[in-house]
Amino acid sequence: MYQQKVALRDVRCHAFHGFYPEENLIGCVFMVDAEVTFNTNNEDTENLDKTVNYEVLNNILLKEMRQTQKLLETVVKNILEQIKTTYPFVLSAKVGIRKMNPPMPGQIGHSFVELSYKAG
Repeated sequence: MYQQKVALRDVRCHAFHGFYPEENLIGCVFMVDAEVTFNTNNEDTENLDKTVNYEVLNNILLKEMRQTQKLLETVVKNILEQIKTTYPFVLSAKVGIRKMNPPMPGQIGHSFVELSYKAG
């Protein structure tokens, strides 16, 4: 038995997440990372039904990023829940969102929220 990892890195989105009203008006650039692991027998490596399709994973990320939330904590939780529902065989998953140049005093490259899931 093998353990496989499928991941997307730096999925760029313009979205309107934020606690303050002005963030909901102008939006911000976000970078999203998602990573999942699962067991595989590695015998049928050409079958999308036996893996996590990163196109589907990308669609989950984009869909949840379009749903405006006040806190990124809510967004990462919703993404993880969608991944678990779509791929119940996933052993672990990790989602991180970086808010690029958050509107705060000083020069901040990004803020970051990450949430992990580990099966039973």
